[in-house]
Amino acid sequence: MTTPPVSVIVVSRGRGESLGLTLTGLSRLFHDHYEIVVVADAEGQDAVRRAGLQDEVKVVPFADPNISAARNRGIMQAAGEIIAFIDDDAVPEPSWLSYLTAPFTDPEVAAVGGFVIGRNGISFQWKASSVDHTGSATPLAVDETRATALTPPAGRAIKTEGTNMAFRRSVLAGLGGFDPAYRFFLDETDLNMRLAKAGYVTAIAPMARVHHAFAASPRRAASRAPTDLFEIGASLSVYLRRHCPVADRAHVVAAFTKARDRSLIDHMVVGRLEPRDVRRLRRRLAEGIAAGQQRPLTPLPDLGHSAAAFRPFETRIRQPSVTIAGRIWQGRRLRAQAAAKAAQGACVSLFLLSHTTRRHRVRMRPDGVWEQTGGLWGRSDRRTKIMRLTTFRKRISKEIQRISLLRGL
Repeated sequence: MTTPPVSVIVVSRGRGESLGLTLTGLSRLFHDHYEIVVVADAEGQDAVRRAGLQDEVKVVPFADPNISAARNRGIMQAAGEIIAFIDDDAVPEPSWLSYLTAPFTDPEVAAVGGFVIGRNGISFQWKASSVDHTGSATPLAVDETRATALTPPAGRAIKTEGTNMAFRRSVLAGLGGFDPAYRFFLDETDLNMRLAKAGYVTAIAPMARVHHAFAASPRRAASRAPTDLFEIGASLSVYLRRHCPVADRAHVVAAFTKARDRSLIDHMVVGRLEPRDVRRLRRRLAEGIAAGQQRPLTPLPDLGHSAAAFRPFETRIRQPSVTIAGRIWQGRRLRAQAAAKAAQGACVSLFLLSHTTRRHRVRMRPDGVWEQTGGLWGRSDRRTKIMRLTTFRKRISKEIQRISLLRGL
């Protein structure tokens, strides 16, 4: 079966450095029929030029602080039959797009969501969940080795995370894309609910994985402490007006406000926020909730077909995947060796272990090398025992087995 053309959309604002790493990941995918669409401010456009990709990707200038409107701009330029989304503070595994788009061979599937890995490069931030009329997510148990098409009960939808999701272009454009009334927060959740109400099927593809760094933004510090809650409050009000019965809205707002207040207190206790920050953020949340109740809700027009031609991207992966492993004190030499292999077009997984029990971390370096560091007896999967006696060779073999389906090993 011929692989349908896929458009990968990245929205970026004020994150040129992290966008550069995202582009490195997107340029090294195990996929042969995709284009990259970058919707970005001036900083993001500069990042594309620094990466030397200005002639290979579609760049859509857009600086407004509205992720829904930005995504719609990207959709209008995307010419693929499938449209995938990833954030500018995320990096995909090389197999990501192949696993994410595979469920679309089922004509009933209109949307697909994947799993999201957190900052340590191993543990999960998000897996599978469903959402309801309040915007609250409930975890779902799915087979984590294969994709599963899901039909939620009435009043619920299958959740897709904004940094790892894909849709049939015809369905997404026909629904009007993303609602610009959500400038940030609950934007993809609203789309999930609209898909469910229209009777479309969503699949979860657990092997489609991206690493999400939670980079700082105008609304969030690097510590993940919030710096502003206005748009979160506004989006909550918009979502409730779209999906929640009037009689339930006050209760939902009260519960949401209480939960956010607990979170602010937790941040203050550990020193990420000052008492004056908590007072300001509480006020901004209330102001946002009030503003969202007055925000215009307009019909979403069909976004139509793209006027731009499909621009196929040639992946930099041209050789078989390889692994390089050694002790941490060999790091300088092995990193240079790994970088040379990556430059030649290989997907490189580098393991550097110390004789300690340090927990493992995984990251993709700017040169495209996947580097895993930690102790010979340290945990990679955080669910295992703290210390396991093993040899260097056995430990490396185990770690390769853990990532083999993701890296083509």
